[in-house]
Amino acid sequence: MTRKLNKTVLITGCSSGIGRDSALFFQNKGWNVVATMRAPGGEQVLNRLPNVICPLLDVTDVESIQKAIQTALVEFGTVDAVVNNAGYALIGAFETLDAVQIRKQFDTNVFGLMEVCRSILPHFRERNQGILINVASMVGRVPLPLYSVYNASKFAVEGFSESLVYELENFDICVKLIEPGATDTAFFGGSSDRYNGTGVKAYDDYCAQLLPLMDSIGPAGSDSQDIAEVIWKAATDGRHQLRYAAGSDARAFLLARRILPDGLFKRTIKISLTPWALKTVGKLFYRT
Repeated sequence: MTRKLNKTVLITGCSSGIGRDSALFFQNKGWNVVATMRAPGGEQVLNRLPNVICPLLDVTDVESIQKAIQTALVEFGTVDAVVNNAGYALIGAFETLDAVQIRKQFDTNVFGLMEVCRSILPHFRERNQGILINVASMVGRVPLPLYSVYNASKFAVEGFSESLVYELENFDICVKLIEPGATDTAFFGGSSDRYNGTGVKAYDDYCAQLLPLMDSIGPAGSDSQDIAEVIWKAATDGRHQLRYAAGSDARAFLLARRILPDGLFKRTIKISLTPWALKTVGKLFYRT
């Protein structure tokens, strides 16, 4: 027997970070929440909250996506919004990353996201309504060194989402993009892959110099609860706005990307990734 107490959101990647806090935020606002994750058996909090279920969903497994959506429909009757949050970062100089690592990055961040969209869109079209929220990143438009493949995956999410707007607007399906800046999550730990898959050592000194600086930004960035609030706003503001920058650094760098010529923007990024800049200008964006 289905029950429909309020609107329902399905969120991917709810085991930690932005996905988890988004599930908590929506539940606190009275939504039914389908908080999906790859290993729901270990969940001890979300699955005990009213109007929350935690089905298994691995974005690289189409069958699990379809089963999770069907479970949501049986439990709550409809799905009103989907938040594509699941993903991770492949970090390192491009020549150090092998083909298997690169394919895995795109399988998760791009093709997995696309399969969730493919699986939910028939339901949205049948109802002639729905909100599709894809969590991209500031680096989907502001590329950073040592993130080339991750950058590429988020650029792909940006282009895919922007094109979908045209295809889906006649069905009253709204597409949204969330662009978080640095966020204090497991992104810089368990949610990243830094293995040197090719054995190329030419970039070791560069990585050793730059990565510790970049890693220091994450824990000083926005709280994941703040990003969750932006996602909720995107789901509820009733606007056809596509992009939502999340975090003061994202807003500043995305503005700079729009107004600065390429050469000056490149210099801005290089300067921003120096100890001096992080200790001075960085205080405007990051906690100390």
